[in-house]
Amino acid sequence: MQRPAKGKTPRRPALKKTSHTQKDPVGVYCRIRPLGATDEECCIEMISSTTIQLHAPDGIKANRNGEYKETQYSFKKVFGIQTSQIELFKDVAKPLVDDLIHCKNGLLFTYGVTGSGKTFTMTGSPGEGGLLPRSLDMLFNSIAPLQAKRFVFRTDDKNGMEIQGQVDALLERQKRESNQQSTVPKTPSSKQKPDPEFADMISPEEACKCEGVDEDSCYSVFVSYIEIYNNYIYDLLEEAPIDPIRHKPPQSKILREDQNHNMYVSGCTEVEVKSTEEAFQVFWRGQKKRRIADTQLNRESSRSHSVFIVKLAQAPLDADGDHILQDKNQVTVSQLCLVDLAGSERTSRTKAEGNRLREAGNINQSLMTLRTCIEVLRENQMCGTNRMVPYRDSKVTHLFKNYFDGEGKVRMVVCVNPKADDYEETMLVMRFAELTQEVEVARPVDRPICSLAAGRRHRNQAFRDELSRRQEERPGGPNNTEDGSVLNQLLDSLPALPACELVDPTDEQILPRLIEVLERRHRIRQMITEQYTRTANTLKSMLQEFDGHLMAKENFIHEQRGKLGEKDKIMFNQKNEMDRLEKKSKMLEYKIDILQKTTNIYEGDKRSLQQELESREQRLQRELSERKRMEARMQGMVSDTKHQWEKECERRVNAKQLEMQNKLWVKDEKLKQLKAIVSESNSSATSEQQRPPPPPDKPQRASREKDQPRAPEKRSRSPLPTTGTPIRLHHRRSHSAGGERWVDHKPLSNLDLDTVMQPIIPNAIKVSAASEKALSKCHKYVLTHQELASDGEIQTKLIKGDVFRTRGGGQAVQFTDIETLRQECPTASSRKRRSSEDGPGQHDGNKMDWNDRENRAPVASTSSGLGLQIGYQKRRK
Repeated sequence: MQRPAKGKTPRRPALKKTSHTQKDPVGVYCRIRPLGATDEECCIEMISSTTIQLHAPDGIKANRNGEYKETQYSFKKVFGIQTSQIELFKDVAKPLVDDLIHCKNGLLFTYGVTGSGKTFTMTGSPGEGGLLPRSLDMLFNSIAPLQAKRFVFRTDDKNGMEIQGQVDALLERQKRESNQQSTVPKTPSSKQKPDPEFADMISPEEACKCEGVDEDSCYSVFVSYIEIYNNYIYDLLEEAPIDPIRHKPPQSKILREDQNHNMYVSGCTEVEVKSTEEAFQVFWRGQKKRRIADTQLNRESSRSHSVFIVKLAQAPLDADGDHILQDKNQVTVSQLCLVDLAGSERTSRTKAEGNRLREAGNINQSLMTLRTCIEVLRENQMCGTNRMVPYRDSKVTHLFKNYFDGEGKVRMVVCVNPKADDYEETMLVMRFAELTQEVEVARPVDRPICSLAAGRRHRNQAFRDELSRRQEERPGGPNNTEDGSVLNQLLDSLPALPACELVDPTDEQILPRLIEVLERRHRIRQMITEQYTRTANTLKSMLQEFDGHLMAKENFIHEQRGKLGEKDKIMFNQKNEMDRLEKKSKMLEYKIDILQKTTNIYEGDKRSLQQELESREQRLQRELSERKRMEARMQGMVSDTKHQWEKECERRVNAKQLEMQNKLWVKDEKLKQLKAIVSESNSSATSEQQRPPPPPDKPQRASREKDQPRAPEKRSRSPLPTTGTPIRLHHRRSHSAGGERWVDHKPLSNLDLDTVMQPIIPNAIKVSAASEKALSKCHKYVLTHQELASDGEIQTKLIKGDVFRTRGGGQAVQFTDIETLRQECPTASSRKRRSSEDGPGQHDGNKMDWNDRENRAPVASTSSGLGLQIGYQKRRK
């Protein structure tokens, strides 16, 4: 039986990419913050409006020659310490707001070391608003009179936008107002007055406005605020229900992909705002929930990446220019993401521990992933490779992958601190910025123009103004709405009714005359209606003809603009190529200068070494000649000394020979005299042998053992004393006698056995249960554990270890030693051998009962990690 073949999973259709896609490089700007103190050393110098130079501070050698290396980095524009917030906004963020209103996406993020001024650049301070508040102010200044009523646009929770009718929007507004009235706010004053920190951020003189806004569309602004903390996404605008009993932590959000393959945060709160002040209040509400901590380098250091998303929904008006066109396909949504990245930091400088250490690790990891993605994009574009970009390794890169794939413009503001302590981190930031400038992003395409005629809103407004003006000019005033001016003119043109009074219904004179007048009026009305219809058709045809001419002119203007845009693009590409070549030539000149300086240094070193070599050769020649003279002199002295010693030796030998001859002669004389004495003694001995022997005084006894020479007794190597302190064959001092602080952990179930070798631990913290607070104050740890031994007795084990800190900020114990304390009863064989050695006399006076537990000798044994066991005994008399 054959199984039916399984169908293959259909592949997702790939994105359609045009073959002639125009690309623009990522715009990278640099901003230098002022020094904290005037006496600090500076390592950055602003050479021009596009170039800065980095100086190595004292104590850091940048190359092998021991010289200080100076490097230059170029940007699209460099903003010095005197740059105001409005100047930065006009050059960086204002073009992105223009693109947002013209249905194009944008991404702006700040990057730099911690404490370099990223949050100030993005948010600002009272009186000096940053990029975010100025962008919102410019947006609402441009579309304020063109905004739709609240709840006309509604999000569909799938990164899309829907349009509601006027009735549905009105019902939803009434429902929302009733809910707000039923729930009493905790701080009603905060909703009435804007926050003082954002009240005066932007002065009226610095207000900006976009030109060329499409007046035939209605707009609505939605904002959302999220943070990426430890690679998790949290909604800062989410209003979780308050539980007074159990506090629930905020839930993380996930990333999803919509039908257009754009990434978005699922379930994120999107608030519809209608003014700059309302947007400020929403931003400040989320800003209070953002995670900020104090470190060694920054008093208010951001511990997460914050993303403020501004969505602009717009839809065209209908042909009458009165209501929004109820077509979902005509709705266009564009968004601007303002990202404040957390600063990279080194834990060796911030002294981070615990949670701060984990946060710094996640921040640096996400920034490293961003750098890796930029490097892979650059390699794919320059080398023609097709490597996969690791967007999914971090939530930051995964969320903004569409921007790098061509969904909008990308701008980056690199914030640097010129102090010398941040030199190494600043150099890494500059290298990343220089790398980012070489990445090109596809230019977003313009939206299709609506087929309806332009100026609909203006004509509708003009018609309403004219109608209201004519109603005011009527005799009855604007309140008489039953009759209009047109009706009055029509009545005036009809023939007047005859003055008559109808009394009898059978009157034959008045009724025919009245019927004739009414018929004439009816004919005149029909003629006026036909003439009005013809005039209206003529006017409609003329308007259609004018609209056709206007559309043709607009198409022609659009084509000319397209050609002009192509020319501008060619000029822009040529300008970029010229800038690149100029930058390359400057870099090559700089390298040539460095190589020339290095060559001069090498030539000077070579000349000095040659001179030193010649001087050493001359000195060596002099030393060789001096050595030869010394050798000749020494050889003469050696020959003279040798001759003198030969004479002295010969004299001494002759004197010694003479002395020996004299001694030999004296010995010969003594020998002759000795021979004479011996001969005389022999003659006297022969005469005495003839005499009888004398009687013995005492009988001879056999030789006894004591008369024989005694052999040396063997000495005992270690004689055991009978009383006193026992001899300790192997002594090892307990580890608990040191000067460290100990945690003495004794459970409540232990028994006190009173053995001899109970440890005495000074400076110890005695606890019945181990705690992190006690471990953090000590260096050593000992646990008292009791169990039954093989003989049924209780033995105590002292388990020791070292306390050390873990990477997560806690404490851990590594066990290194075990000491065992127990009591033993001496065996019978040992008592018998001991009593035989002591003798009966001693045993009578010191006899004791070994079976008595009170007389039993306690024994303590210690076992270390190497298996060494040492025993001690002490016996009572």
